[in-house]
Amino acid sequence: MIIRHLAAISLSLSTGSLVHAEHATKPNVILIMADDLGYRDLSSYGHPLIRTPHLDKLAQGGMKLTNFHAGASICTPSRMALLTGAYPVRLGWTQGVAGYLMGPRDGMSGDALTIADIFKAEGYTTAISGKWHIGRMPESRPNRQGFDSTYYIPMSNNQIDEIWRDDEIVLKPAKNPLYTEAFTEEAMRFIRENHEKPFFLYLPHTAPHFPVEPHPEWKGKSEFGKYGDVVEEMDFRTGELIALLEELDLTGNTIVMFISDNGPQSGQKASAHPFRGMKWSPLEGGTRVPGIISWPGKIPAGQTSDALISAIDLLPTLSRAAGIDWKSHSKGTPVIDGVDVWITLTGKGKNHPRSELLHWHGKHAKPQAFTSGDWKIFFDRHDTMLDLEDPEEKGGKKPAPFLVNLKNDINENNDVSVKFPEKTQELYQRGMALIKELETSETLKIVTPES
Repeated sequence: MIIRHLAAISLSLSTGSLVHAEHATKPNVILIMADDLGYRDLSSYGHPLIRTPHLDKLAQGGMKLTNFHAGASICTPSRMALLTGAYPVRLGWTQGVAGYLMGPRDGMSGDALTIADIFKAEGYTTAISGKWHIGRMPESRPNRQGFDSTYYIPMSNNQIDEIWRDDEIVLKPAKNPLYTEAFTEEAMRFIRENHEKPFFLYLPHTAPHFPVEPHPEWKGKSEFGKYGDVVEEMDFRTGELIALLEELDLTGNTIVMFISDNGPQSGQKASAHPFRGMKWSPLEGGTRVPGIISWPGKIPAGQTSDALISAIDLLPTLSRAAGIDWKSHSKGTPVIDGVDVWITLTGKGKNHPRSELLHWHGKHAKPQAFTSGDWKIFFDRHDTMLDLEDPEEKGGKKPAPFLVNLKNDINENNDVSVKFPEKTQELYQRGMALIKELETSETLKIVTPES
């Protein structure tokens, strides 16, 4: 726990009037995450039937991101990446999610430095209310990963029916249709009790992950069936949270961000349109998700950005927004792969800091694709959902890379590697260099019952 101790040492103690003075300069941060929500599943992102007025209003008051990517294409590594700012393989991830391909009790090392650790060390009160899915062993639980207040389901809603607080089960059986309401009410309780000091709240919903079961009061409300009911309830609960901020006069000093953990699950009514690919896939539909951020007076209202941004960028970016020198906490492993994109969100810089990004298939802890500017290369054609014949593979040669230009081919249908051999070679070599660095760098071990 060396990293965590280093973070704790840097915590400055403040009481009484100092707390109020500190809060005046430190924004609150609320990070809301949906589960398996597709790119088009909000009305502000083009869904013709699902109505999400509260999230639409949040986007109108801030910035809508149209090239925002989850940390991975499935739950567990995506959440590891989000909370640490690191590619998930640096945290020991090898494949799948906890409970599927990974052991049900496997989880992130307690030595990982999380965004909650950093904010807590800087005087914030921190909380999680929602889905964890990063580990059930004691050192992997959120109360040992920087969160002061915890109320969570340790696995996915299709895997378990219990809600925990710290190390104890507080509700079993928990009812899947009531999770969104329960997690929002807990988040609102936390805000009411901590609104006089700076707080960091992580609200990762289980919705709309399967099984899709609407709250009894929301059945049949949407024009898009059960899936629409669940998404529209999540939107409504977000509206309740924002209304509470207004009631407590916190709106102007609170950053609110809404994202999804990965693309839509196959077989559900979720949609990644206009992109191809779904959850598990390194295609755009598997990783490109809604991203909305608002901070009145700091982030210009009504803006849309197509800049390449990843969930791993949120740790350095939100730290910067809060005036935190995150690098002073990042001593040891893992390396933070995220970059600070605050100048892009505020419109105060012309040179966007991120130009490239690795993409993961959920069944493999090796990147399968790499984006650089408008270009994207798939290193081979295995498990990419490209469904294309590989002429080289027939002859026993190494599977050929697949190159697309996202600006001209957003569906990633057309291989232009033969037409642009130099660009193919350039991206392939750059991608391989990044992979080599990942493979040779120090990693944190996944916690297992045996360890």
